[in-house]
Amino acid sequence: MASSGYLQAVMLLLAVQLLCFRPSDAEQETGTVIPAESRPCVDCHAFEFMQRALQDLKKTAFNLDARTETLVLRAERRALCDCMPTNTLH
Repeated sequence: MASSGYLQAVMLLLAVQLLCFRPSDAEQETGTVIPAESRPCVDCHAFEFMQRALQDLKKTAFNLDARTETLVLRAERRALCDCMPTNTLH
């Protein structure tokens, strides 16, 4: 009798799994499924790409910062030159 209850419990769990975890329709999928064994390479390439993009962003930010500093210094020098006679600057 105990094995009959066990079998019924297993069958009930199987039925619940089939109802809850239905396979998705093929129409809903947009793209191809990447096999599990190739995912680490894809993830690694994506990480490398993002790392290069971050380095490029850092370089761009540094260049913009340096350019902004140059422009501010130039504007300050112009403002200083405009309010002071040129012979006092030398």
